[in-house]
Amino acid sequence: MKAYLAVFIGGLIGTLCRYELSQSVSSQSFPYATLIENVTGSLLLGFATGYFMFRKEKKYLPALIGTGFCGGFTTMSTFSKETVLLLQAGQFTSSMLYILLSVIAGVAAALCGLIIAQRFFHQNKQQKGSR
Repeated sequence: MKAYLAVFIGGLIGTLCRYELSQSVSSQSFPYATLIENVTGSLLLGFATGYFMFRKEKKYLPALIGTGFCGGFTTMSTFSKETVLLLQAGQFTSSMLYILLSVIAGVAAALCGLIIAQRFFHQNKQQKGSR
């Protein structure tokens, strides 16, 4: 039951953060807010994944951060809708740029987050083990 509550709370916070960011970063020509949300969420999820590989926290913490917050903060459906709207508006170059940036930057951010967490937390674990 704690995991369900954690997903709910994380999702609520992530969704509210996504809404606030989309209100703060508005552009009529390019969907910058969704790009920022998805890349930042990918970085955070990669980092959280790396952290939880070395820290065996309670099961509800990964649910709160990963499924909840990151799931609520990032948005595949809005990315898809915005891509279609760019295409319908005849902005083929912008839509292709949006797709490429979203996918490449999202995967790169997730990888960076994972590597940073693995190096930081694995190194700390080794230092504590050698004492």
